[in-house]
This record gives sequence, C-alpha cells and structure tokens, in this order.
Amino acid sequence: MNRFVIAAAASFAIASVMAATDMAETARTVATVETAFSGTAVAACDDPGEWKFDLRASVDGGRDVVTVRISAPREMQPPKFGVLFRVPGAGVQNVWTSGSDARNDAHHLWPQLWWRWDSQYISGLARDTPIAVGFNSSEKSPVALACTEAMEHLVFGLYADDRTCEIVGRCEFFRRPGAPRREYSASILLDRRGLGFADTVRDCTRWVTERNGFRPAHVPESARDPVYSTWYAFLQDVKAETLEKEAALAASMGMKTMILDDGWQKVESRTFYSATGDWMPVASRFPDIKAHVAAVHKTGLKYMLWLGVPLVGDESKAYARFKDKLLSKGDGSGILDPRFPDVREYLVSTYERVVGEWGFDGVKLDFIDRFKLPENDPAAKDGYAGRDFRSLPEAVDRLLKDVVSRLRKLNPNVMIEFRQHYIGPAVLQYGNMMRASDCPADPCANRRRVCDLRLTSGETAVHSDMLVWSKDETPEGAALPILNVLFSTIQYSMVLAELPKAHADVIRHWLAFSQARREALLKGRFVPHHAENGYTWVEGESKTERVVATYSDANVLPVDASSKTVFLVNANMTEGAVVDSAVPAKAELFSTRGESRGVVDVPAGLSRVKVPPCGYARIVGVDAGRGKR
Repeated sequence: MNRFVIAAAASFAIASVMAATDMAETARTVATVETAFSGTAVAACDDPGEWKFDLRASVDGGRDVVTVRISAPREMQPPKFGVLFRVPGAGVQNVWTSGSDARNDAHHLWPQLWWRWDSQYISGLARDTPIAVGFNSSEKSPVALACTEAMEHLVFGLYADDRTCEIVGRCEFFRRPGAPRREYSASILLDRRGLGFADTVRDCTRWVTERNGFRPAHVPESARDPVYSTWYAFLQDVKAETLEKEAALAASMGMKTMILDDGWQKVESRTFYSATGDWMPVASRFPDIKAHVAAVHKTGLKYMLWLGVPLVGDESKAYARFKDKLLSKGDGSGILDPRFPDVREYLVSTYERVVGEWGFDGVKLDFIDRFKLPENDPAAKDGYAGRDFRSLPEAVDRLLKDVVSRLRKLNPNVMIEFRQHYIGPAVLQYGNMMRASDCPADPCANRRRVCDLRLTSGETAVHSDMLVWSKDETPEGAALPILNVLFSTIQYSMVLAELPKAHADVIRHWLAFSQARREALLKGRFVPHHAENGYTWVEGESKTERVVATYSDANVLPVDASSKTVFLVNANMTEGAVVDSAVPAKAELFSTRGESRGVVDVPAGLSRVKVPPCGYARIVGVDAGRGKR
C-alpha cells in the first residue's frame, strides 16, 4: 500500500522523513488522510501546542487535492509543520522545479537521506514556483506536486527513498516565522495521471494560479518587442550622450525598446549601493533626464528604467528618513520595510515620477527577493507599531499591486519587468515581462531558463537574459546565443557602436526572422523537449507555421510540412540535421545571415538535411512535384 506513516514504532520512516526535512525526530503525526490515487497523506509537526490540525482529501480532474487547515484559540505565530506522502517511483528519473536551472545538476532526483542545502526547493511570493514535477526521458510525468502557498516561505520537493526507490513528496510550512494569526490553510495537488511533461507543468501552474484567484497583469504587445539593454554593455558606466547614439543604432537593427539599467542614479559610492535610494539622475551623466528620454523616443524606441525596489543606501537622503523603517542593514545599504504605509507610498510615487514626469514607458523592478524577514522580526519588538500589515508577503503584494494600478493610470500599456528567480504565480499579477536570470555568455543556461519560464508564465511575455558575446566570434558564433533564446523576446546588450559588421548583419537578420515568425515563436503552441538534457530541441507553432530548433546534432526531428511551412533552425556549429519527414518535401537552405544556399529534396522518412551551421531550412511539402505552402 502506498502509505507513509510517521510514528514512534516506525523508526526508519522517522529517520527518512526527518533527514529530508527540518523537523525534529520528535515530530509527531497530527493528522492523516487517505487519497484516491496517492495513498495516505500525513501532517507532522514538531510542537503543535494549541494548534489543531485538519487534513482532508478531494479529487480534481483525476488528481488528488489534500487540504490542510490549522486553527488556534487565539492569535499566535503558526508552528512549523509538514505534509508528506509516498508513491511508487517507477518511471521517475528526474524532478523539475522552476529554480533548478540555476544549478549545474539541474533536475536531479535527490535521495531523501542526503541532507544537502541545495536539495531544498524553496518558493515564496518573490522566489520561484511551488511546483515539483517528476518525469522521465519519455517526457511523461508519473507524479507531480503543486501547492497553493504562493506567498509565504515554502520548502517542498519530490525525493527518492534510496532504499525502496519510492518517491517521497513534502511541503513544509513556516520554516521561516510567519505573522501571527488564528488560522491558516493550504492545498496540495498530487497529479499521478502520467501526462506529458510540458502539459503537466502548465497544468500545475494554472491550478496554483486559479486556486489563488490570481489575475495576470495586462500584457501590451510592446512587451514582446525586442530589447536593447545597457547592463552588460556598460554596467554602471552609463551616460546620456552615448546611450542616445546606441538607441539610434538599436532602432536601425530592428529593436523596439531600450532599458536603462543600473548606474543612472550614481557616479561613485562607498559600496555598490550605498548611494541608492533617492532615485534621481546624476547630473554629470544625465543633465536633463526628460530631454534624454525624448531623444531616445525620437529614434523610435520605447524606454524603460531600472530601479532597485527595496534598497536605500546610507549615503542617500532617503536613508535619514527611513533608517528606523528597515528590515535589515548591511554593506552600506538597508532593506526597506513595506509594512509601513509611508514606505510604500514613497516607492510608488517614485515610479509615478519615472513614468509620469520623465516619460519612461516602463520600469524594471529589481531585487524584490530581498524583502525578507531577518531571524528576529524587528516589528515584533514594538508590537508592529506604525505598520498596517503584519505579514511581509501581504505588504509586498499591496506595494506591487499599487505600483501596477497607479502606473497604468498614467500609461495603460506600461511595461513592468521582473526576473528569475522572483517569477512565481503571484508575481504574474504585477509584471508583464519575465526575464531569465543573469547568465552572461552562457547560451545553454539562457535557453534552459527561457524554456522554464515559458512553461510557468502563461501569456506573460518571457524575455531572455541580455545577450553578450566575444567580438572575436565568427558570424555563426555570434548567432548561437540568439538561436538559443529564439522562443523568447530577446534582449541584446552589446556595445552596438563597436560591433563587427558581420555581427551586426547577424543581429539584423535574426531580428527580422523572429519578428516574421512572432506568432509561432512567442504566442503559439510551445513545446520544449528533454528537460533532463537542457531542452535539446524546441518547437513553436502558429496557425500557418511551425519553427523547430535543434540544439544537438544527435536529435532526430519529426517534420510534417503537409499543411504548414516548417522552419528548421540548426542551432549548432556543425552542418546538418536528421529529420523524419511525414511527407516528401523541399527545403531551401539559408546561412546564419539569411543568404540562400540552394534547394534540396527531403524524402519521406529519415534523411539528413545539410542545414548550414547556425542557419536554417524552410521546408514545404510537395504535391505532384510542385512546392506547396
């Protein structure tokens, strides 16, 4: 029987569970429930005290839902507790979570007895997504877990019992102290239907979003337009005159938006962010910020501005005002406490100035993951005096909802960017651009992160990390970073004035290609294949076109050009791709700069098509010897 019971008599069960959790071995079962498909679910707690536990199971579309409710006779801090289950491990070889791409051993199925800090998957309002999907090389998912807790700190995961190879699933609540309350509830989805990997991740994401009543932010079409970012190109050394020239070059290549990243608000400071917090431009760099924004707009680009949301440096004027309203201090800067209403108002009014007075079309809001409580919440010492929220996640939620509401009054199509790893279901309410986390000069990591984001972001625009590569690269080498993130809105961050002509030609061509295929690449049916190997091939499809990109020359790619044109992108430095064509077809071959390399026949069945390195083939079916689109 698929049963997982924690009891004093079951010493091995105690050891195995506790080795995979932060609960003491004295933890005891406080509730159990039988599920329809996943055996017994167990709630365990170190010290329940006056808290009462209730565990119930229901069925939702062939999936188990376990709901835990706790209540107390008076308002108090909730205890640490966990909900655990055990199911057969057949067919589970890897585990996907939205944060695992940040490690070299992405999607590793950890044995539960191996206590490792990096085997813990953690989510919260500003950290990743509370989903774990067990899958295999056949791209099926025998077991998946999702949790409605998308605001508070949650430790969760799927692990292998290294004795039986069963899968142990867990969700652990309040490992970090939560605000005092009298009751709390959360639901856990256990999906054992064995559907496809990509569909399972999307279904889990949809379930968490709908159960929480989250409404994703409005996504203007401009949020999907290609971007030029100043970050890797200039880091903090940004100046108005230089950027206005870069903006003109970006526009001439086909980019539509520019992001002014960090550095506009400082010249020198004692530490990296000790001068941050006033959010006013440095006169020596940007003598007239409104005129600068107007100059960029004149090139045809929209313009966005970076801001480090929680940061206030001790060299800023704002620090004196808010020094007693901080969550923490360190390295010359502090983290603002948004539970104070005047802190939230200061931040929101700052962003209103950026959009309403200076004329920026959007904001890049950074570091919201730094809103977190220290070991001892400073609010508890003074009885939450001056704060209108006790819960930090609820205060951050209020802050960001106010930002969206008030900026949209100024500009209904305002663009708001967040980046991994703060890309959870709650953040989809605030941002309409979700960017892959920083991975300069690493095309493979960028591809993995883009694919992960596409699976969890719904209709929200997914952006690549900014592209940068060596000026000594061949044209193919310059194209490779672009092709690895072809299924995202691409952000570029080279110094455009210094680009070799061949690299500029590559950018222009692939910008034109991606915009022409925009529906298939960014909006249509999206399926990334073989997450366990870093997504070795990816496909996107619109009503009229299908784009298939291969990131390994060992792939065999299914191609059906009977009713749609297929664009086969060879994102490798070697020539050729093996296809399994459903019908006889013809393929026109193109170099990485879009130069035609002739037309070849593609027979039905297996064949090798000589697609140029980092080039592509346009494949159409044939009917009685004639090309057919």
